[in-house]
Amino acid sequence: MSLDKMFQTIEHLRDTASANAVFGEPREAEGRLIIPVAQVRLGLGLGFGQGMPEEASADAEKEPEGAAEGGGGGGGAGARPVAILEVTPEETLIKPIVDESKVALAGILLVGWSVFWLMLTLRAIFGRRG
Repeated sequence: MSLDKMFQTIEHLRDTASANAVFGEPREAEGRLIIPVAQVRLGLGLGFGQGMPEEASADAEKEPEGAAEGGGGGGGAGARPVAILEVTPEETLIKPIVDESKVALAGILLVGWSVFWLMLTLRAIFGRRG
C-alpha cells in the first residue's frame, strides 16, 4: 500500500467518525420520532522502520548498498447501542440500553467475592478442623 493511499484511508476514517456515526437515522413510529444512539470507537496503529543490512553494520567503513525498509499498520472499529432518543410533541426522553448479561455477570462476581471473604473470615475465627 502506498503512503498516499494510507493517508487517504486515515482521512476517510477521520471523516467517518462524526455525529452521523453516533446518531442513527430517525424513524417515525406511532407519532413519536425515534433516534438510535451508539458508541463508536475507531483505533489505528502505524509503524515504519529503516535499517542497515547486516553486512553493512558489521563493517562500518563500507557504504551500505541499500537500506532495509518496512512498515505496517492495522486498525479496527466497533459500535454498540447505548440509548434511544424518543421525541414526542410533549417531551423528549432518553432511554438507555442496558446490557443485562453484564449486569448478571457483575452480580455473580459480587456473590463469589462475598462468599470468598465470608469463608476466609469463618476459617480465621473458628480455625481449621479436621
